[in-house]
Amino acid sequence: MRELVVLGTGSQVPSRERTQNGYLLRWDDEGFLFDPGEGTQRQMIYAGVPAGAITRLCVTHFHGDHCLGVPGVVQRLSLDDVPHPVRAHYPASGQQYFERLRYAASFFERATLLEEPVEEDGLLSVGPFGQLWARRLEHPIESFGYQLIEPDGRRMLPDKLAAYGVIGPAIDRLQQTGSLEIDGRRVLLEDVSEPRRGQRFAFVMDTRLCANVLRLADGADLLVIESTYLSAEAELARRFGHLTARQAARVAAECGVRTLVLTHFSQRYLEPERFYEEAAAEFAGEIVVASDLSRVTVPPRRAD
Repeated sequence: MRELVVLGTGSQVPSRERTQNGYLLRWDDEGFLFDPGEGTQRQMIYAGVPAGAITRLCVTHFHGDHCLGVPGVVQRLSLDDVPHPVRAHYPASGQQYFERLRYAASFFERATLLEEPVEEDGLLSVGPFGQLWARRLEHPIESFGYQLIEPDGRRMLPDKLAAYGVIGPAIDRLQQTGSLEIDGRRVLLEDVSEPRRGQRFAFVMDTRLCANVLRLADGADLLVIESTYLSAEAELARRFGHLTARQAARVAAECGVRTLVLTHFSQRYLEPERFYEEAAAEFAGEIVVASDLSRVTVPPRRAD
């Protein structure tokens, strides 16, 4: 399963309609928890997300609405005896903040939390999920966006496999070696498969429009991006290091995004349809104006 579980969508302060930020990306066997703001642990209960679903914690920056949920989440990992290690990524410049959040209160630490702070743009980790990248954004304090890239692969074609007599364990061997001898005939991987484009996910929070926003969003199947303001407050957005819904949608259009998820809304706005209308003027793809506890499925793989 590949889907985004939206735990909270409010910026700066919670409101009656919106909890502070929190997003869990389910990506096969991985669970990436991004920017857990205040109230995230409770939202996880409402969303049916157990602590054991989390394998990575990714914090973009250390403003409270993006990290005040860290203490509860970290302690819940130990309370629930989560057996696997959880890796934590966050700006290295905020190390003191992470340490304070991690040990904000006394608890019996049983879970394994591996700190892997981000110091600069680049590749953070490689695993079965693909590649996890971080890129520096433009905000009053250091902030990083995250990008998940699945390598391109090949899709096996059952009718071709049957025609060439490749069955059972031979399929795995062919995928590993690229060729096999079957009944005196050499069968190539290309004979029984077709290219499969890897999927991409991007997470862009508090930032002005900058080159790295475009790099993160490039070719994303699912882009989660802040749209704190509407265009009428564009100058306010620029001054405080944020994006408007129109800017976010323009990024999606320029970068070939498939599904655009707008979030991190200022409490001044009570009509979410205004964000949709502004974004739709720039972007013709699927637009989701995120709401607390909603779920967004990663689009099916491209046919090409």
